[in-house]
Amino acid sequence: MPSNMDHDTPNPKLPPQVHGLSVTPLTQCTHWHSPLDIIAIKHFCCNKFYACISCHDACETHKSDVWPRNARDEKAVLCGSCKHVLTVQEYMDSGSRCTSCKSAFNPGCKSHWNLYFELQGAEAKI
Repeated sequence: MPSNMDHDTPNPKLPPQVHGLSVTPLTQCTHWHSPLDIIAIKHFCCNKFYACISCHDACETHKSDVWPRNARDEKAVLCGSCKHVLTVQEYMDSGSRCTSCKSAFNPGCKSHWNLYFELQGAEAKI
């Protein structure tokens, strides 16, 4: 059953609403729920934060689209621990840690970046 965090109305003082299946306050979901699975990504196609691409695909009727390279300055990655929203570039350069609270992110997520972000050259070989 789809669930989300309790924030339905955008408010700069509240963290973004996170959509998905069985989403926890740390943004873990049915598909990814280790202690390091604590990010949600805003999807370029619908401007909604999802716990993972599988949650997006289960809840939406449209195909997911990746963030283009020229949009890397967009705030699109939510830390489930402190609720800081990182830019795409900040996240990609973070070394799998939140730049605000230093919580560790799942380093294996790098192997899925192509599902969320347009990659080129060496980035695509991560």
